[in-house]
Amino acid sequence: MKAGIVGLPNVGKSTLFNCLSNAKAQSANFPFCTIEPNVGVVNVPDPRLQKLEELVNPERVVPATVEIVDIAGLVKGASKGEGLGNQFLGNIRECNAIIHVLRCFDNDNIVHVDGSVNPIRDKETIDIELQLKDLETVEKRLEKVKRTAKAGIKEAVVEDALLENIKAVLLQGKSARVVQPKNQDETDLMESFQLITTKPVLYVCNVDEGSAATGNKYVEQVRELVKEEDAEVIVLAVGTEADITELETYEERQMFLEDLGLKEPGASALIRAAYKLLKLQTYFTAGVKEVRAWTIQVGDTAPQAAGVIHTDFEKGFIRAEVIAYDDYVAFGSEAKVKEAGKLRVEGKEYIVKDGDVMHFRFNV
Repeated sequence: MKAGIVGLPNVGKSTLFNCLSNAKAQSANFPFCTIEPNVGVVNVPDPRLQKLEELVNPERVVPATVEIVDIAGLVKGASKGEGLGNQFLGNIRECNAIIHVLRCFDNDNIVHVDGSVNPIRDKETIDIELQLKDLETVEKRLEKVKRTAKAGIKEAVVEDALLENIKAVLLQGKSARVVQPKNQDETDLMESFQLITTKPVLYVCNVDEGSAATGNKYVEQVRELVKEEDAEVIVLAVGTEADITELETYEERQMFLEDLGLKEPGASALIRAAYKLLKLQTYFTAGVKEVRAWTIQVGDTAPQAAGVIHTDFEKGFIRAEVIAYDDYVAFGSEAKVKEAGKLRVEGKEYIVKDGDVMHFRFNV
């Protein structure tokens, strides 16, 4: 599961990617600096992991990770192949969620591809290109399905109606995520279409250092614009975040953050938001050898969670021994949790909760 960073050229995408991944993607003051998509595997900041480390004192600690992809800047006409449009749109299609970076700062030294700072216009430019590409996809699929639908084949009739609904929404200048599937069949169909504008989106307002804690007029414009989209907006001074990552010690970074009125780097909040956007959650295993955060999908069962460790764990699953994270912290150790009768034994139907501390019993 990976989230792709998109936006117009020169809005701070590659600088943000560098902050998140410590992979030094080229960052320069001209469009199309990033041609091949850079992929970074990013640790997910999680204070629960630090707490478990304090309690267990393991030999090593392994955090959860999420993949972030830095995709080159889109321009007007990308849906028709302008710039490096087709390649970029293909890279977005391969991502599971979109982190849309909007320039919300004034700086005459950094070129804006359209000549002025206007995050509303910039958002619409990207949205239109993605919607046009989806419209092309929908129309091609409609051509094929209409023949079968005319023959009265039930599945084709359902698909035809759903595609027509999506087409109407796209022609109104709205994204396909506006269309709500009525049942599981329509949900499965929507997924099979692989439309770009059905992907969940997170907006990142890239601001100047002085606006990092409170935002600015551009941020307010973005919040007003996206309030009907059920999308999160994060405010980040990307240039300042880059400065923070250059500092050597934790203490230096904390002093810098305090001066800005921030409790943690904005990049940490962004990584957690991307993790949530991808509908991911964490469970833990905790022992003297290792405390580890494991990444699973929201709604995964105990056997599916076990399968993340090893496929044999899922195939031979017998049961899971589960401790709620809050109970683990309250009692201070696995032994004390057991004494208090708070360790649960769960079977194959158990839906794992975020933060569960788990052991699996299996038979290969």
